[in-house]
Amino acid sequence: MIKILKLILFVVFFIYQTFAFSKTTDELDFNYKYASNYLSAIISENNNISEDSLKYFNSSKILINKHDGYLKKYISSLVINGKVKKSINIIKQNGNINNSKFFEANLLLLIDNFKKKNFKDNIEILYEFERYQSQGTYEYIIYDVLKNYNNLFLNRELNLNDKKFGKLSLINEAFQYCYLNRSEARTAFINLVNSNEGDYTRYLFFYIANLIRNEDFESVKQISKSINILDSNLLIQQSKQWLDESNFDKFSQIFSCENENDIIAEFFFLIANFYSAEESFKKSNFYLNISNYLNSKFYFNQTHLVSNYIENKNYEKTRDILKNFNKEDKVYYWYKLKKVAQIINDEQSSKQSLFYIEKKFNEYPNPSIKITYDMANIYKRNKEFKKSIKYYSLLLKKLNENSNAYADVLYKRGSSYERIGDYQSSDKDLLKSLSIKPNEPYVLNYLGYGWLERGYKIEDAISMLDKAYNQKKNDPFIIDSVGWGYYLIGDFINAESFLRKAVELMPNDPIVKDHYGDVLWKLNRKIQAKYYWQSILDSEESDEDLKKNISKKLLKGLNES
Repeated sequence: MIKILKLILFVVFFIYQTFAFSKTTDELDFNYKYASNYLSAIISENNNISEDSLKYFNSSKILINKHDGYLKKYISSLVINGKVKKSINIIKQNGNINNSKFFEANLLLLIDNFKKKNFKDNIEILYEFERYQSQGTYEYIIYDVLKNYNNLFLNRELNLNDKKFGKLSLINEAFQYCYLNRSEARTAFINLVNSNEGDYTRYLFFYIANLIRNEDFESVKQISKSINILDSNLLIQQSKQWLDESNFDKFSQIFSCENENDIIAEFFFLIANFYSAEESFKKSNFYLNISNYLNSKFYFNQTHLVSNYIENKNYEKTRDILKNFNKEDKVYYWYKLKKVAQIINDEQSSKQSLFYIEKKFNEYPNPSIKITYDMANIYKRNKEFKKSIKYYSLLLKKLNENSNAYADVLYKRGSSYERIGDYQSSDKDLLKSLSIKPNEPYVLNYLGYGWLERGYKIEDAISMLDKAYNQKKNDPFIIDSVGWGYYLIGDFINAESFLRKAVELMPNDPIVKDHYGDVLWKLNRKIQAKYYWQSILDSEESDEDLKKNISKKLLKGLNES
């Protein structure tokens, strides 16, 4: 409602403003026409229909000199639609008008100079940039980091910022060292890859590229051996393929620390990630397209655009980007097929989606281990457990029995056996997986929880769950399992403590809320228990079997359900 009121006020203000420029009836009609197109552009933009928004902006370009907000919105729309070069030209053509002095305009002029390696010309623009330091957190970061990079490129001197931006500062330091080909680059990339504060697997690619640049092929060989063949990170999959094929030149073809544009492109990719994490997808797409403009060779970055558009159910734009991935790029082509299947699932049905991906998979004369693994996981997600077991079994024949990959597939197959009630085969796989990776928390959790549910080896099950919990004390699934273990042995006080924490971490998970409701009932907090049970019935994430059970609990209580 508030958004609608704001939109109405905007329209009234806009029409009033455009009327100020009208002197005749014809001009009044003229202004109505363009006001209507501009309004349509804003509505399309708010509905995340970026291509329609740009169409309407293009139909009202006369307003560049008439409406203060138009130029900024038009420029953003162009960039979001991948037309970065055109947006730069528009800024240059209208640089003298009053409404051209805004953050994005200066940013695009900087980008143009970076693209052309006119670093001296950036000094004046960066001075103008200082006025936007207080505009917002990311604006300040962008200004500060670009200033440091420009000084680096101009003077070939380090410009470190005392880690004031946390991990981002460490990332920028790594690329500065890499640009100057300093030995510190190696340590900086290793520290990022091995960080426990998040997933920085991506930087293994840049580390490998730096090693190849310095002809340290022995280290490259060792890294190649250590990469899990089942790794889901597309960039690492691609790296593994190139290393196995000894295509070392491929790394520098898509990214080089010696290329200033590649480094700046990577920085904007990071900024886009920040915005995606906040679900600000328009902002994310804005910076992703700048990144791709600076380095169009880095296909991986385009996959982030795909994720953003799928998140907003803009499948037309998704399909446009997916056209960039062809059969020659094996890793990305399979990624494309999976994303098309996902769209079919959303637009049609899971049955049609599975039919499509099965057909495409069967067209492969010799599918790779990773493709086969993905296919097994797809069957598992679609509850085709017997088919998933078949493909996991094929994979196990191709893998080293002592490898982490072998242990991972055993875990997947074991959990599939469990879902069809073959507990003997399930236990065998899961225990064998643990013999290879004894401390794997998620295998410990799965097996321990399963044993508790079956009333089998209760003490051993609780011991496994404790072991998993000690490694992953903030994992809500493991916390739930531990709490449920205490519940099953009748320790309702400890059960409540763990399950309450699990609910806090996963407030929308129906299973966790069901468990918490049960323990609350046992503690004679029956009103609270019914509250959580009722919320399960109201949730779209709850399956029908669970809802039936919950309905019985609400009617008869826990002991009679």
